[in-house]
Amino acid sequence: MIITTSSDLPGGLPACPPGMTAVAAVDVEWSKNYRVKNGNIPFCYSIAWLAVPASGRPVNLAGARFTYTSAYVESPAETQDLIRSADSALAGILDHASLAAGHQLCSDLAVLTRAAGRPPQAVTELRAAWQTRRRSAPARPRIIDTRYDIGHLLSGTSRRLVDVCADLHLDVTQPELRGTSMTAAHRRWIDTGDSGAREKISVLNLRHSLSTALAALRAAGIGRWDPGLNVNQMLASGLGDAFAWTTAPAFRALLEHRR
Repeated sequence: MIITTSSDLPGGLPACPPGMTAVAAVDVEWSKNYRVKNGNIPFCYSIAWLAVPASGRPVNLAGARFTYTSAYVESPAETQDLIRSADSALAGILDHASLAAGHQLCSDLAVLTRAAGRPPQAVTELRAAWQTRRRSAPARPRIIDTRYDIGHLLSGTSRRLVDVCADLHLDVTQPELRGTSMTAAHRRWIDTGDSGAREKISVLNLRHSLSTALAALRAAGIGRWDPGLNVNQMLASGLGDAFAWTTAPAFRALLEHRR
């Protein structure tokens, strides 16, 4: 399994100095087979962490730094390794995050659970917390699902992540799937070892988790941007040289976009 992280701490946790609060968002990619029971198999996940001041006032997130962990299987035989890794990373969220986010998080957690050889503890706990997130005194961490919980910020009707981000003036232009699909790109990696295909999905997945974290911060009233924010610029800065795809002309062209 290939794990890429910007953190020196165990589990990919971020440094969170006094006076700061930790926010984490998770996104999982899986191969889809709805004709077979439990046929959706996870193959990639990422977690993006941001540390923001705990002052309670919205902070401008332009130029904000983030910490990340990205994991991707090298073969389908590593599915259980991926689930165990995700469970460990989610345990870190339960222990250290003040705010946890996902976009249709229930589906990501359900796929991890159903594909697991045995029930993953942290995944199970986070699923229970998701189900009770709207109670008057929810368990820590606070959970915001950006598909279901931030309608008060949106003017459009679509709840696809890309449309939610457009409504919030987050530039998440994603060229990774032009002329192909997630399934086809993943198959090229598994069947032929095409690292370029794997890197594109990894960066796409990281864009999902990072933009979800930003949207959740906006919804929680502790993050802002004006007038817009280019998430690809944040990725280019935060990922550095970890993925060759971010140095490709097609990706670098995204850095000039403004909203």
